[in-house]
Amino acid sequence: MADFLTDQKSTQRAYLVGIQTPKMAVGEGAELLGELHELVENLGIAIVQSKLINLREPQSKFLLGSGKTAELIKEAKEGDADVIIIDEELSPAQQRNWEEESGLAVIDRQEVILEIFADRAQTREAVLQVALARMEYSLPRLKRAWTHLSRQRGKGALGGEGETQLEQDRRLVRDRVTRLKSELEEVLQQREVQRRKRMRKPVPGTAIVGYTNAGKSSLLNKLTGSHVLAADKLFATLDPTTRQLLLPDGRMLLATDTVGFIRRLPHRLVEAFKATLEEVVVADFIIHVLDVANPNVEHHFSTTMEVLVELGAGGKPMITVFNKIDAASANTLVMMRAKHPEAYFISVHTGEGLDRLLTRCAELAIDDYITAELLVPHHRYDVIGKLHELGTVRTQETRDDGVFLAGRFPLKHRTIFEPFVCQPAKPKSKPGRRTTRTP
Repeated sequence: MADFLTDQKSTQRAYLVGIQTPKMAVGEGAELLGELHELVENLGIAIVQSKLINLREPQSKFLLGSGKTAELIKEAKEGDADVIIIDEELSPAQQRNWEEESGLAVIDRQEVILEIFADRAQTREAVLQVALARMEYSLPRLKRAWTHLSRQRGKGALGGEGETQLEQDRRLVRDRVTRLKSELEEVLQQREVQRRKRMRKPVPGTAIVGYTNAGKSSLLNKLTGSHVLAADKLFATLDPTTRQLLLPDGRMLLATDTVGFIRRLPHRLVEAFKATLEEVVVADFIIHVLDVANPNVEHHFSTTMEVLVELGAGGKPMITVFNKIDAASANTLVMMRAKHPEAYFISVHTGEGLDRLLTRCAELAIDDYITAELLVPHHRYDVIGKLHELGTVRTQETRDDGVFLAGRFPLKHRTIFEPFVCQPAKPKSKPGRRTTRTP
């Protein structure tokens, strides 16, 4: 097969190769191979065999040694496999070497994840982001997709050597990347406008994050009564979904479900979905959901925390939630409660523990907005524009001595509006607290 990304339908049988290196924890290679098994099954591809290889030192030509490579290729062909999938990132040259040696399609974990993302993308933003990631991935690998790359084309009637097919294809891909980035920028600007509109409203927000298939969408559905797709498969949803959640004290909270994380997530996908994952960055706090019944839950915890740090959200207030306690053993629960005493243990399926989780959400959903009446001088329309952007302006009147505004504005931006307060601001009363006036 010339190109797995564009001809995946013809791929029916896969031979999987897992890698265990001295730098990895004992058993980690087997865990990752099991995860790759599930990823490939999500593509509807049958697995004829899988094998774990202990790799002491990476080799430049095939990543593995030539002898081991020949052995794996023989086993793959004996199993009538039409694709070899290696659970390690291959360089473009290594991928070409494998395909030339085997006569089969050879891909790595990155390409599998890219294909799953392409299959799951629904909204225009997700489709564009996946397309961009695939184009950037395929650009250095174009040579493996063609057999006529050395042929050169002349330039019109004047003749001349012209450009090779490979050069032309690279130019076309680069042009496509440029167009995708331009289209994506327009979509991201629209999302930013929508986000600003939400932020103008005095409603706090949380982002639900976690390893893929941990139960994030199911939790959102349970808490909000919505019907976001929640399937027992990896990356069931890629697009962020925001719903209103009623807190125990009667306030509203905006809860956003985000794309699931996974170990060895291709970095280009992290970059491509940066805008989607920015919902995490702008949230007031994070709900980190984990599947406590999964034997690799500690690795999942570390993976999600690493991505959050990369996004700049590692220091945000966080609620750690272990889901699926109804499916975990008593010993597992005892051990995890001891390791994570601050965490909340719930079952979305049975509803156990959700009341305590909602109470904690109410504690973190700080509504730092105050009601104020302002008089802004006519020459400070920059301040007026900023107030419309950051807060909620309910009344605006043009007067002789300035522009009068009444509304609700965030305390964290009080330095912008405090100089123009024409009467004491009135903070919103908290349950069980006395209303106070600003100094």
